Amino acid sequence: MKASTSIASLILLLILVSANWLCCEAQQCRPSGRITGKKPPPGECNQENDSECCVQGKMYTTYKCSPAVSSNTEAQLTLNSFEKGGDGGGPSACDNQYHSDDTPVVALSTGWFNNSSRCLHNVTISANGKSVVAMVVDECDSTMGCDEDHDYQPPCSNNIVDASKAVWNALGVPHNQWGGLKITWADA
Repeated sequence: MKASTSIASLILLLILVSANWLCCEAQQCRPSGRITGKKPPPGECNQENDSECCVQGKMYTTYKCSPAVSSNTEAQLTLNSFEKGGDGGGPSACDNQYHSDDTPVVALSTGWFNNSSRCLHNVTISANGKSVVAMVVDECDSTMGCDEDHDYQPPCSNNIVDASKAVWNALGVPHNQWGGLKITWADA
């Protein structure tokens, strides 16, 4: 009788673990709030690389999370300059440094940035049948925006890999198509 009880207990435990895993895997990243856009002071929103400036009164969705990371995470690749004076704003969050547009570096949406846990770690980005390894140096803030700290730009979506020109070049994307591209990425 003890062997059948142990087997039944083991089966019940496996069912509970599986149900919990399915529950958690099925959870999706939902918006955490909204912020109201503020008109940037003259000359305060850098529109290099076609960066968007906040619009007075427009509502912007915020996120504290990002979709689950896998070995093939889908994302939107955007273009950013991490150089001093570039549209990325101040120095990078991971190392308080600026980075050349010729260096493959990225900023990840807040959930993927994961409280700096990916700082200075590499990710592999794939698109157009090519791949490139880039270092995570910054956060693309999905929780805040439309203020001086964020160069009066809206919050990032929750699925952004914001990349330097070097990443776009390595993926072989023609210059006239830079700015938004569906990609996959994974921790390297």
